[in-house]
Amino acid sequence: MELQPIAYIHSDFPDKFGIPRQSGLAETVSEIRFEPAYASAEAVRGLEEFSHIWLIWQFSANADKAWHPTVRPPVLGGNERVGVFATRSPFRPNHLGLSCVRLRSVELRPEGPVLTVVGADLMDGTPIYDIKPYIPYADSHPEALAGFTARSRKKPLQVVDKKECMLTVPEEKRAALLEILTQDPRPSYQDDPKRIYGMRYAGLEIRFRVADGEIILVSAASEEA
Repeated sequence: MELQPIAYIHSDFPDKFGIPRQSGLAETVSEIRFEPAYASAEAVRGLEEFSHIWLIWQFSANADKAWHPTVRPPVLGGNERVGVFATRSPFRPNHLGLSCVRLRSVELRPEGPVLTVVGADLMDGTPIYDIKPYIPYADSHPEALAGFTARSRKKPLQVVDKKECMLTVPEEKRAALLEILTQDPRPSYQDDPKRIYGMRYAGLEIRFRVADGEIILVSAASEEA
């Protein structure tokens, strides 16, 4: 079966670093714009009645990488191996991802429908292969077991902004950025309190370090500066 992208997502994440580890963990706002062959108002008719949708997409940044039967999940410190199908690793046989996002709006523009979604964990320009509605009575399982991820959840970090770096971040982007930072964007196996990390978000270069359970903001400057 040959898959063709039906759409591409446009998000505030030009790089992989800093993207939330799962969908729904931060109030990130993105747009899904359809390819011409699928940019039909009829194709999304009725979608506005749903609050959430499933996105089936490609780990495009890893499409040329080989897969292995076992991987080292970052949430386990990068030391323990588990089966690839017991993880959401991007290094998979078909490089497919699955995300549940909140549907904010369905807008009909001259070039076709555009979906605004909240909570996506996708890099800017990621190809979307399919979209399906989230159906609560079938898709929600509160009794589900979380496997090894249940014992690897970290306590949220406190964000310290003594330099008032957040003032340079557009107001509508601040809440999502704070959510991203409190979840600790670093690889789980890195813990150097002196190291300064950088992530690109919403046209800004965010620099920070982590020490004693706190994320200390160093700077938040425009990439064009």
